[in-house]
Amino acid sequence: MNVDVSILILNYNTCRLTLDCIRSVYESDTNYSYEIILIDNHSHDDSVEKISAEFPDVLLIANSENVGFARGNNQGMEVASGRYVLLLNSDTVIRRDTLETMVSFMDSRPDLGASGCKVILPDGSLDKACKRGFPTPSASFYYAFGFSKLFPDNPKFNGYQLGYLDPDQAYPVDCLVGAFMLLRRKTIDQVGGLDEEFFMYGEDLDWCYRIKEAGWGIYYYPQTSIIHLKGGSAQRRPFKIVYEFHRAMILFHRKHYSRQYNSIINGTVYAGVGVKFMLSLLRNALIIPRAVPSPAQSLTVSGEAGPQIESKAEVRL
Repeated sequence: MNVDVSILILNYNTCRLTLDCIRSVYESDTNYSYEIILIDNHSHDDSVEKISAEFPDVLLIANSENVGFARGNNQGMEVASGRYVLLLNSDTVIRRDTLETMVSFMDSRPDLGASGCKVILPDGSLDKACKRGFPTPSASFYYAFGFSKLFPDNPKFNGYQLGYLDPDQAYPVDCLVGAFMLLRRKTIDQVGGLDEEFFMYGEDLDWCYRIKEAGWGIYYYPQTSIIHLKGGSAQRRPFKIVYEFHRAMILFHRKHYSRQYNSIINGTVYAGVGVKFMLSLLRNALIIPRAVPSPAQSLTVSGEAGPQIESKAEVRL
């Protein structure tokens, strides 16, 4: 049978979230055919047994080690047979119309290599990562030092998060978020998979950069949405999470921008990331750990019951 979209879900110790994510896919109202490929990064919470028992039709790749986000999804792409590939975080819940809306949109736009829908956080606000510009040195500076918040309607100071653009309107963007990214298989065949030098952050930015560099369009299409259950910002994060986040900044700049700027600007960028890394470690150390909500607690988003929040660190680490 021909498959329209291969849905890749990466799991690492998030069995309950992943089960809810898969259930939301199976509840879709769509005429398109799909397959679900689950890549488990050596979970220790019986994910493989529980997920395979409830969803025997899911193609499951069980790794013997945590290979990271990029490599794990690349493994899924190697066996995917769809004419589209959807990266879908395990801590997401899609709506009934999400697949139908997004695949129909991509079919109508053969010039696009990738698209993303509106991504909503548990509190009902927009996950700003779902529509971004490239993190150029200037855009990163304005974002890191708060200019984008001071001047939210000024394009000059909002080149990264594009806060001046209406989140309910569709338009081309530079970057989407890896939590939900629908890609044309022809595009992947041309530009290659995710760069495995990125372990768990920055790989989506790098991929989008290469997609646009190859001449494909990238589009934000908010005619449907998903819920992204990120971990709370008040939780203490493991050192590796903080480290990989900042390492990704260095990798992206070195790969795509270092040859465009002189040594002074490059040195300033690297020093700035280093300072931000140290401040993040200090702030992280001052956070008082809080208790994890019990499974009996539920999350309500826009009147709909959804899965309980778990830390993003557990999802992608």
